[in-house]
Amino acid sequence: MPTPTMQEDPVRLTLRLLDELLTGEAARTVGVRLWDGTPWPDAGPRPVTLVLKHPWALRAMFLPGSELGLAEAYLYDDFDIEGDIEVVFGLADAIAEATAGWSRKLRAARDLLRLPAPAESGRQTRRGRARLGGRRHSLARDRAAVTYHYDVSNDFYALFLDRRLVYSCAYFSTPDEGLDTAEERKLDYICRKLRLQPGQRLLDLGCGWGGLVMYAAEHYGVDATGITLSQPQAELANERIAAAGLQERCRVLVQDYREVEQWEGYDALASVGMFEHVGAALLPAYFERARRLLRPGGVFLNHGIANRAGGKPQKGPSFSDTYVFPDGELVPINVTLRAAEGAGFEVRDVESLREHYALTLRHWVRRLEANHAEALRYVDEPTYRVWRLFMSGSAHGFTCGRLNVYQALLVRPDAQGRSGLPLQRGDWYNPSS
Repeated sequence: MPTPTMQEDPVRLTLRLLDELLTGEAARTVGVRLWDGTPWPDAGPRPVTLVLKHPWALRAMFLPGSELGLAEAYLYDDFDIEGDIEVVFGLADAIAEATAGWSRKLRAARDLLRLPAPAESGRQTRRGRARLGGRRHSLARDRAAVTYHYDVSNDFYALFLDRRLVYSCAYFSTPDEGLDTAEERKLDYICRKLRLQPGQRLLDLGCGWGGLVMYAAEHYGVDATGITLSQPQAELANERIAAAGLQERCRVLVQDYREVEQWEGYDALASVGMFEHVGAALLPAYFERARRLLRPGGVFLNHGIANRAGGKPQKGPSFSDTYVFPDGELVPINVTLRAAEGAGFEVRDVESLREHYALTLRHWVRRLEANHAEALRYVDEPTYRVWRLFMSGSAHGFTCGRLNVYQALLVRPDAQGRSGLPLQRGDWYNPSS
């Protein structure tokens, strides 16, 4: 390794590395500004600019050779991102191509090592990495995982979610529709798919801040129960339920789905954005419990994110598992449906809302960025950056098809095989049909 006196000028070396790493479309869409103000490839405007904060910035970003290392360099301010952060995720393919093959990787690593060594001080955040103990997907560990993600601050989430605090994919009629309208349409769409009727009992598995149970109780006259593992979520949800005067037929409990034992006690079940926390090994038990909770003829809407069948497995710890959703697991939709059928459900409908989730996430990112200063009242800068990074990265994933989100409508037929469902589904789209 070269001695300090032999090191190349960091500005010149950084510019040369950028020429090698960022080629083609990347150079046209992403600009870079060095710590001394030097621009790359020029000073022309671009959708997004990477701001390198130190002479060792590229070393901190790329020498670890992992998604997590690059993410942590952003979280701890070795570099910042100005402009449309989603554009940055297109860089991954460009960099992978630029460093394809061991010879290129070794050459890039050699040059990165010639940059000054990073200063490790200051790499702290109030949350830190997720550090869970115990058996994976045990009740205690799942509670700790949910607490890590959701018990950040209700006020923080309120800065970027819609007015009902719905933390899942909205349902848009046009790309430029407002978030509040699209989220309310999603709640109504779920109620229509479940074909809720006054007096029925609804259970929402992983209800968040209670948006769906409140909407279903108010607009469809059902008795609605939601469960969550987050105490702050439940407390705020029940405050909102009381303020709306719905406490007689709507409630949120702190409870794991594995602790619910009201067999055949519900006409309808919903799980919206919770399924990703279950774990692939527990899918048969998850669907079996859901089936037992439903009366014969009951319906279950399972809404969850899926990865693409045949996708490349993650190498090493991911950014999401370390800082966002510890123990979260995505499976292809065929794995989900196989587990549901194995538990005795009949699959009646499967719908992808992939484009809708990309639109939803862009709304969340824009709202979070617009409330950056306010967010720092509730979280520190690295935590703010965790959400900005994971939501914009997820938007990119849904846009390019690496991620998908599906609503699967499942029914528990009665002993004679009757589903109780109408022959057509026009009522989903037209309330008067």
